Amino acid sequence: MKSAGPASVKAAMVLLFNERSAYRGEKNQDQEMDIKRDYYEDIQLLDSKVLWFWFLMLIAALITFPFVASNYYIYMANYMAINVLVTVGLNILVGYTGQISLGHAGFFAIGAFFTVLLMGKLSFPFLVALVISGILAALFGFILGLPALRLEGPYLAIATLGFGMAITQVIGRWELFGGRMGIQAPPLKLFGFYPITTDRGLYFIIVTITLLLTWAARNLMKTKIGRAFIAIRDSDIAAQTMGVNLTYYKTLAFAISAFYAGIAGGLMAFMLGFINPSSFNFILSIYFLAFVIVGGVGTIFGSIMGGMVMTWLILMLDKVQDLTYIGDILMTISERWMSVTGIHNVSSIILGLIIVLIVVFEPLGLYGFWIRTKIYWKAWPF
Repeated sequence: MKSAGPASVKAAMVLLFNERSAYRGEKNQDQEMDIKRDYYEDIQLLDSKVLWFWFLMLIAALITFPFVASNYYIYMANYMAINVLVTVGLNILVGYTGQISLGHAGFFAIGAFFTVLLMGKLSFPFLVALVISGILAALFGFILGLPALRLEGPYLAIATLGFGMAITQVIGRWELFGGRMGIQAPPLKLFGFYPITTDRGLYFIIVTITLLLTWAARNLMKTKIGRAFIAIRDSDIAAQTMGVNLTYYKTLAFAISAFYAGIAGGLMAFMLGFINPSSFNFILSIYFLAFVIVGGVGTIFGSIMGGMVMTWLILMLDKVQDLTYIGDILMTISERWMSVTGIHNVSSIILGLIIVLIVVFEPLGLYGFWIRTKIYWKAWPF
């Protein structure tokens, strides 16, 4: 067999070099197509036709839902949207800035009571009263953020817990807010003249506000402010070394998070129709923090999933004693080893177990499950 000469070897090497160069050129061209050239591309809502298709399908589903669902499921959807709003705001503080808060029930109460007060006593329009209440909650959040400059970890958690408990106590002893008996929400009129008397009408208001503020939070995390929050979370000393103003951004994170809670509280007041201080207790703050952890810390999509799934679990578990067979078994256990009234605590026990299992087996929360599912279906069936 005749061996190849130097000319043949050289030609083969040139051909191989040209093929590799062409491949690298195509690869670099493809990578350049994915490069974002300005900040607008980073904060734009959707960047592909596929995402636009599914987004429009989601909007269509949200619009259609209240016309085909019963009043109870519309009420559930309203409850979910409000808790999503609180969770998104709290995740800005906990997940993106690394500051712990156990006092968000206080901001929630401020938004609820001041919205009702401004509308009932001062005849403010609904949207104006809602925004002002959110700003007042943000002001209290800014004040509460000042201890965050010197406290962190469990010490900051205790400070925020004390704030939340103090707010509910003050409101409960102030006759202006109805005292211990609470206060009735006034009739709701959109734009001052269009009455909202059904859960369906309230649904469109709550869901629209939730969508807009969730989109705003998503874009905020892409800006200079969001990057400063993340830098503080990762290392506040390194962030300060790079020029990040810790005083400004830590207090700003508390204010923004409190604003979201205040808006959600104002919406909750009209969803319930009647509010009293006992509804805004320490357990509510624990629930809010649990929503963030279960959904996924440091992710907007995780906040949405956490708020929706945990709200559904809470509402479903409240009726666990009414389930066939299971309810009878739980009632028997309660009568034998606890008390008859103890059956109502079973939902809290089950909910706590679910939270523990999620944290143990998936530290990233529901968002981690979502990522695993996406990876699985992208690689399916291999």
